[in-house]
Amino acid sequence: MFFNGGSSTTPHVVVLPYPSQGHINPLLQFAKRLASKGVKATLATTFYTLSSISSLENVAVEPISDGFDNGGFSQAASEDAFLASFRSNGSKSLAQLIEAHQNTAFPVTCVVYDAFFPWALDVAKRYGLYGGAFFTNSATVCAIFCCVSHGLISLPLKPEDVGSALPKMPKFKADELPSFLKKPESYPAYLAMKLGQFSNLDQADWTFCNSFEDLEIEVSASSAAKPPLTCLLQDSPKEEGKTKLIGPMVPSSYLDGRIEEDVDYGASLWKPLSKECKDWLQTKPAKSVVYISFGSMVSLTAEQMEEIAWGLKESGFPFLWVIRQSQLSTLPKWFQEETSKGDKGMIVTWCNQLEILAHKATACFVTHCGWNSTLEGLSLGVPMVGFPQWSDQLPNAKFIEDVWGVGVRAKEHEKGLVRREEFLNCLQDVTEGKRSKGIRENASKWRELAKKAVSHDGSSDQHINEFIKHLQHANAQTKTSVQLAMAV
Repeated sequence: MFFNGGSSTTPHVVVLPYPSQGHINPLLQFAKRLASKGVKATLATTFYTLSSISSLENVAVEPISDGFDNGGFSQAASEDAFLASFRSNGSKSLAQLIEAHQNTAFPVTCVVYDAFFPWALDVAKRYGLYGGAFFTNSATVCAIFCCVSHGLISLPLKPEDVGSALPKMPKFKADELPSFLKKPESYPAYLAMKLGQFSNLDQADWTFCNSFEDLEIEVSASSAAKPPLTCLLQDSPKEEGKTKLIGPMVPSSYLDGRIEEDVDYGASLWKPLSKECKDWLQTKPAKSVVYISFGSMVSLTAEQMEEIAWGLKESGFPFLWVIRQSQLSTLPKWFQEETSKGDKGMIVTWCNQLEILAHKATACFVTHCGWNSTLEGLSLGVPMVGFPQWSDQLPNAKFIEDVWGVGVRAKEHEKGLVRREEFLNCLQDVTEGKRSKGIRENASKWRELAKKAVSHDGSSDQHINEFIKHLQHANAQTKTSVQLAMAV
């Protein structure tokens, strides 16, 4: 059921993402899930990112100010300045959005906010609304950061500290831990933002995580002190059942198919080359193409780009490589020339990643192991070669290889580089080596479990339904209270 009117008990949920591709996509997908179940959903996004949102039939889109309405983050002097401006201007404009709907048929019931914005919860509570924090990392990574924020783990982070605080976690090595926590001095603004996610979480009514129970079942019981995911939610909603794993937040057509024509996220900060990529893939045999993408933020050195280029050349595999416009100059000229002259490879600046992963010609996914890309690879059942660079990508890569068994991690050698020989060995491992059969079987298994989670009565589907039922019940009670007051 899609929202197409509604009744007096219809909840209205405002969804507020951090304005980057990796955050907009899962929160927008959550809004679409809510709308498909009869909820009125509104995506509140910055003026600068507003034009990147496609026309969405069942989700309203309204602007909110970060204080840099003409250029977004690029206009800010620093990350600290941007976040401070967003807190000030965002609080005001979110309040204005809520007030604009107060005397309408569908006043706002709940604000689901990116956990990067704890101030949004303060605004929601000021108006007597429900508030839910949405975490865009894995439950594993959230649990580790939460332990740090509550002083259960000290910095700089050490593997043994994680094992002590979270005994059911897999054993980590030093190079498998989130980089912000190993070297807290390296990105102080980002670290402060990550730890700030937990500052008022005890006041939240729900905490949502873009994962699913089967995927991180051990993490769900990791806390030494309390039951499921409580290290993620040490101070969070005290009522049982308010922690909800609701992922994977991937367009419905790639999983359960219950949302009609839901074939992409509906947001893109870059223009993808969809037709060109699909046409090129159509000319390639099944399971023959290496797809490479390092996401919207990772930047590799020229030396690392050359090692990858040589690895691809020596492998003989056809390849589709996504390289942002700003990174093209780091690619060897000889490689660009060879690629442009032949049909062996294709280089694009952006593409619809889900379409590529779902294509029968794709053999493996070389990824930076960002959480969205990791979930997409799992959801589409594609073997992966992990190429993590920083932050949560490092533990994600560990899980890809050691926990879920759906790929391998490319190991760095001297100077922090992945050499061409290592890259070539990884490609062979996941496509034709001794481990490839097991990797493909595991990839298929996780695809089915991801599909099951969001399908009717799956774990994630149930959690979303419980959330909606609570909002509907609250709206019904409010209506009754108003009617009684008017009668008196």
